[in-house]
Amino acid sequence: MTKVPKTNRGPVAGPANRAALIAAARMEFEERGIDVPLSAIAKRAGVGQGSLYRHFPDRVSLAVAVFEENIEEIEALAAHGDASLRAVTNLVTHQVEGASALIQLIATERADARVEHIAARLRSVVVAAWEASPEPLPEGVTADDVMLAISMVATTVSLAPSQDRHRLAERAWALLGPGIGRGAAPQGAPHA
Repeated sequence: MTKVPKTNRGPVAGPANRAALIAAARMEFEERGIDVPLSAIAKRAGVGQGSLYRHFPDRVSLAVAVFEENIEEIEALAAHGDASLRAVTNLVTHQVEGASALIQLIATERADARVEHIAARLRSVVVAAWEASPEPLPEGVTADDVMLAISMVATTVSLAPSQDRHRLAERAWALLGPGIGRGAAPQGAPHA
């Protein structure tokens, strides 16, 4: 039986290859950690390493592309105009539970302009939700304090085994208390 060589679809395949690489990277990073060989990501995506490096010249650029999808989801939530600070931090926490390897990489590459850009976008959403909060805000607590709380929770959760992440995130937010990103729970409702 003769194998038919794959046809090189050229530039037309670029957007599909990029999307496949991002999806494969998200899964590989979570399953095998941030140090997974980039060749494994290319293989899972069904593309060659050349295609991977054309789209993402280094590991940070690939991680930022994966995280970009998370930021877009947060921005979409905030775009509705009625997103509370609690809703924003709940979404961020949910994302962190599934993206621990990315949080670790981004924490180590803070000085990288690509990473700073992602952080600035998140801060913009947090500030808008903070300023629009109908709940009384604790005296002396700022939007920067909320960003610090998000960072602390994200780091704690990212270092935990996957089965413990949700529980740890909830405990961390409970310790930080109302107003530090979660706001007061509605009467009779548990903290989410």
